[in-house]
Amino acid sequence: MAYAIIEIAGQQIRVEPSRFYDVNRLVGDVDSQIDIDRVLLVNNEGDISVGAPVVEGAIVQATVMRHLRGRKVIVYKMQPKKKTRKKRGHRQELTRIMIDSISLGGSAIATKEQANG
Repeated sequence: MAYAIIEIAGQQIRVEPSRFYDVNRLVGDVDSQIDIDRVLLVNNEGDISVGAPVVEGAIVQATVMRHLRGRKVIVYKMQPKKKTRKKRGHRQELTRIMIDSISLGGSAIATKEQANG
């Protein structure tokens, strides 16, 4: 199983082809293609390439599926004996991306078709 560790939207995540991931909101239309060149590690069936800081010539191609908002997080602040209470809610703006392929040196090492069948 081939996978890569990428840096996108301030996060580092492990990605595999034909899987979707929720990341912090990205600029891009729905169904648009994005190329992620901040690839920190590529594992191709045991052949590991580690970047310093990024792997040269490695690109992960993804498709923006949709924009959504995460689950609500309640932030409750209270100061005891002062009758001070604050209740705030927060929902993170997210983008769901589908990983199409992982390329290393110009050749695709893992695509959707290879992962599914």
